[in-house]
Amino acid sequence: MEGKDRHLIIDQLNVTLERLSQLKAVKTPHKGWIRAIRDALGMSGTQLAERLQVSRPRIPRLEQDELTGSVTLKSMRQAAEAMDCVFVYALVPRTSLDAMILAQAKKVAGTRLRRTSHTMLLEDQLISNKDQQREYDSMVEDLVQEMPRDLWSEPR
Repeated sequence: MEGKDRHLIIDQLNVTLERLSQLKAVKTPHKGWIRAIRDALGMSGTQLAERLQVSRPRIPRLEQDELTGSVTLKSMRQAAEAMDCVFVYALVPRTSLDAMILAQAKKVAGTRLRRTSHTMLLEDQLISNKDQQREYDSMVEDLVQEMPRDLWSEPR
């Protein structure tokens, strides 16, 4: 994917993620979403089982699976539908995508510059701090713009 296209996709995704960002503060109810909604509706486990077309013992298991994190997305979607709800699934970054990319670019640029500086030190070709900073800033800018495939690879 071209860098220009990638940045357009990031911009569009950022708009959606901005709307979802308030979800980061939402806490899962103590008994889980399935049980909380079921209880709020006054729906028994037997009634939910009938709506899901599963056996009655499946409902406590489903609710427990949600609490332990072993529930499947498919099961959550089906339970939501059975209670006339919409199951929402999203990954919401802690910061913006742009901030994440910039932080990674800085990390990569710092690692690359340290390697270069070490080599130059061994060859007695040190450059000034001002020149190093200029090179670092340029490298970060290039990494953010180009977003090379190895941007997220661990340095070797």
